[in-house]
Amino acid sequence: MIAALTGMGLSAAAGLNAYIPFMIVALLARFTDVITLPSGFQWIESPWAIGVGAILLLTELVLDKIPAIDTVNDAIQTFIRPSMGGLIFAATTAAEDLDRSTWMGDNPWVGVVLGIAVSGLVHSGKMAARPAINAGSLGLGAPVVSTAEDGASIGLSLVALFIPVLVVVALLALAWFLVWMWLKVRSWKKRRLDRNGRDTAYPRA
Repeated sequence: MIAALTGMGLSAAAGLNAYIPFMIVALLARFTDVITLPSGFQWIESPWAIGVGAILLLTELVLDKIPAIDTVNDAIQTFIRPSMGGLIFAATTAAEDLDRSTWMGDNPWVGVVLGIAVSGLVHSGKMAARPAINAGSLGLGAPVVSTAEDGASIGLSLVALFIPVLVVVALLALAWFLVWMWLKVRSWKKRRLDRNGRDTAYPRA
């Protein structure tokens, strides 16, 4: 059960930023005893995987904060974030020192499917909200929201690894945040449309 919560938390974090949970798991596995990855996933902590992950993370951190480009990036990440969620879910639920699940280790495809599903749902919420945020804030909200999402991804990853029993609470908070953000943007857009409609109907002299 604990292993599944860890996998869920990390895959949800990957839905916000594919490379943050990957890098956290890779670095902890390589430099600490917190995670001992199973043989089939030990390549994650290799120097080349960490190096490539760091480059991709820096690229993501920049692109996700530029209005319009962030939408294109989200479209590309539709294939990457769920895949990363599946990978991290399968790797960590079979890892030692994290309440290793023998059954999950023997059936890694289950972790992959669950990780893809969880990460895909979070990514879909992020992808749907971002264009509305950009439109409602004239692009000014992109870097702010992106930074908040990065922070949430880091926090969720750490909670999943060190306090997995709180993953359910963290996921509920994330769901609330995405819904709140969507409703807030809809309110901004409605007010702007109402104002523009009045300006059009009653042009100033």
